[in-house]
Amino acid sequence: MNEYKGYADQLNIETPEQVDLRFPIAGIGSRFLALLTDSFIQGVALFVMIFVFALIFSSAKKLPGGTAPSDAGAKWVIAGIFLFYFLLYWGYFSLFEAFWNGQTPGKRLLKIRVIKDSGRQITLFEALARNLIRVVDALPSFYLIGVITMLCNREQKRLGDLVAGTIVVHERSDEQPLMSHNSRTFTSALYPQPLETAREPVGVLLAADGVARLDGGDLNVIDTFFSRALDLDLDKRAEIAGRIADRMSAKMQVPLPVGVAPERVLESIAPAMRSQPRR
Repeated sequence: MNEYKGYADQLNIETPEQVDLRFPIAGIGSRFLALLTDSFIQGVALFVMIFVFALIFSSAKKLPGGTAPSDAGAKWVIAGIFLFYFLLYWGYFSLFEAFWNGQTPGKRLLKIRVIKDSGRQITLFEALARNLIRVVDALPSFYLIGVITMLCNREQKRLGDLVAGTIVVHERSDEQPLMSHNSRTFTSALYPQPLETAREPVGVLLAADGVARLDGGDLNVIDTFFSRALDLDLDKRAEIAGRIADRMSAKMQVPLPVGVAPERVLESIAPAMRSQPRR
């Protein structure tokens, strides 16, 4: 049975761990509603800014000795409004998507988000790239170019997505955004407690000489697992964590703690490796 039978298209990614990740692709309808929500928020912010400027100027004329602003002053105010609009238009989407799990408020409301084609979270670079092209996608009006581009490819990418190598997907019903930033430091606070041993304390005592046998490649494997953990169902997630923990145990020449979930062990290995002095 297809887990995503409610969606017309789906992105399949095979990870280095030989696990297939499936992302239901967000269509034009949900993306349009998200954009409508974000545009409303931007419009309110712009209105408030103009209102504040107008209030300041009107108050300045009513003060004792107050005078109407000069032509030069008025031009500077207009320039400031245009600059604010530029930052609001591009910065709003770019910063939210880069530092808020690939989501703007509108995308979070519609439960969609932007990811890389590889399935990873987007960085500030991809967020800037896809949103700088937004002005082209919006031409001639109502995002006509963007809509036509989306209709011409199965991944429903607009030009900005094609340039940045990104795609917009639906969040799975069993996946909630647990990380509100792009940090690669993984702790128990960033993850749910999905396994049967979840009530056990996360801290696992590890022998320093055992941890010293691990290298940067091992740390990268652990970080990669946690960066993709939210996209795995619980059974597959536990299976992969077990395989990685067994590999680390063999390399450290230290047996895994009895009764402790492998994922908890990995959460202890990563900070232990980072705290060791580099040689």
